[in-house]
Amino acid sequence: MSIVGGERPRTTPHDNHAPLARAVHGEVGVHRPKVGAMPAWRVTGKVDKTALARQDAKLCTAVTEPPMPITLVIIAITCIVSFMAFNNGKLMNDLILWPPAITRQREYHRLVTYGVVHADFGHLLFNMFTLFFFGRAVEGFFTDRLGTFGFVLFYIGALVVSILPTYLKNRANPNYRSLGASGAVSAVLFTYVLFSPWSRIIVLVIPMPAIVYAVLYTVYSIYMDRRGQGNVNHSAHLWGAAYGVLFTLLVEPRVLPYFLNALSHPG
Repeated sequence: MSIVGGERPRTTPHDNHAPLARAVHGEVGVHRPKVGAMPAWRVTGKVDKTALARQDAKLCTAVTEPPMPITLVIIAITCIVSFMAFNNGKLMNDLILWPPAITRQREYHRLVTYGVVHADFGHLLFNMFTLFFFGRAVEGFFTDRLGTFGFVLFYIGALVVSILPTYLKNRANPNYRSLGASGAVSAVLFTYVLFSPWSRIIVLVIPMPAIVYAVLYTVYSIYMDRRGQGNVNHSAHLWGAAYGVLFTLLVEPRVLPYFLNALSHPG
């Protein structure tokens, strides 16, 4: 999602575009730190005690970029299902978030499956483009901490948590529908910001530090959500971002002092 668009969910299917942002370092890709520095995308179980003594939670040990198989699988499944649903109304209706189906028929799978269908190709492209660049950056962290399917757990949790407030608010509204992976993608993006707050990302055509984008994105989403217009579910974006930060800190509390230390040392 670019940071321009709609607002609070209404009674039409929502176009939850993910943040159109990408990390760059010379060319498209995730910024890689110098060998020996704390990697932007991964925290391993080993801690450099010397660095820890100098800076409260300096987590180090340089690693190479993970093979990101889970990220690619999630993207593949989402693309396949979304393309199928573009031309199959029944499939779309069976997977989209429709609150009465959960409240009355107990179709709880919709709290997850709404994230594998999208409104159109642009919606799908923005979400998967962002997930590709930032998912591969943080997948290794969750794999190290939670095992092979750690990133799957994180991602599915993000889908559920980001949409729950919207569902609860509209659980008796038969005209409400929502779709798209933007809440989960926001969680992935904000997790990345914790590890590399000063890395340069591109929003539309404007380069800016990741932390600056995160602040602007949050303020914008709050403002648009309160205005209550349009078809973009800004609430899901905000809850997804909050989930990404909190889940990451629960998994590895040392990320917080590392983030604060990195924040105090721009560049």
